[in-house]
Amino acid sequence: MKVETYQIQDWEEPETGLVLAENDEWILVHYIPSDYVVDGYKLFKKSFVQQRLHSEHEARVEKVLRLKNVTDEPPEGFAFGTTIELLQWVEDRYGIFEFQEEDEEGLYYGKISYASADTLVIDMILADGTVDTDYDYEYDVDEIRAITFGSDYHLSLRLLWLDQQASAEGPELD
Repeated sequence: MKVETYQIQDWEEPETGLVLAENDEWILVHYIPSDYVVDGYKLFKKSFVQQRLHSEHEARVEKVLRLKNVTDEPPEGFAFGTTIELLQWVEDRYGIFEFQEEDEEGLYYGKISYASADTLVIDMILADGTVDTDYDYEYDVDEIRAITFGSDYHLSLRLLWLDQQASAEGPELD
């Protein structure tokens, strides 16, 4: 079990997580937003990780996580891939995905509308769970620094989105 803190390029605040897996491009962690709280998963793109820290603080977090019986296994069915493949995996599993670019405060929730090797266009999921299908901003795939899934907020937004989908379909008529 290994907990690390990461300094991400262009982000002020460091990010902490329990390392679950990594390859040449990505690090998958159980996300630790504060102290000993584990909240979902986060993928960090290694090319934007400027520093990886493991100090006494991270060692203490490891001890608490062991005492809490937190596992360091990746989610079932997870496999590394390209950025688009990872977003597609999250969308397939959860219905919607979340990612971040250079602005650490900017969280983008959505579904893939169009994707190529270097461009991503999404149907944006708004805070009330509605879908903005006219959202046509083109994201540079290479600028995506983090992909988040399974967090309390992500799952809550998913529930709102599912509720909106059910409401849009209306009552079934016989």
